[in-house]
Amino acid sequence: MRNNRPLIRRTFRQERFDILIKKQRNGNATFNDLTELDDIVNRDPEIRESILEEMHEHEHPTREPEQEEIVMLKTKKPLNLLERLKAFVNRMFMVEATGLKTVLLG
Repeated sequence: MRNNRPLIRRTFRQERFDILIKKQRNGNATFNDLTELDDIVNRDPEIRESILEEMHEHEHPTREPEQEEIVMLKTKKPLNLLERLKAFVNRMFMVEATGLKTVLLG
């Protein structure tokens, strides 16, 4: 019987790195294991690069915006003359209304 999964090529250092990381995470790593792990990380550029990327992602996680944070921006269409006049009058009465409130309350 043949598996259709592709073969993953791994070096001895990659396999040893995975074993030592599992030991470290479980709390079973000895000083010699940690020294060997440090040596592997320092000597293998692929492993070092993957660790640096993982550390960067851990320090600066990319967060998807939640549903509440998504803001729909309205596109403004150009106003015609009548709409401009209406907006001006509305602003003028808004200023007068707030001015009257401050005069009456103050």
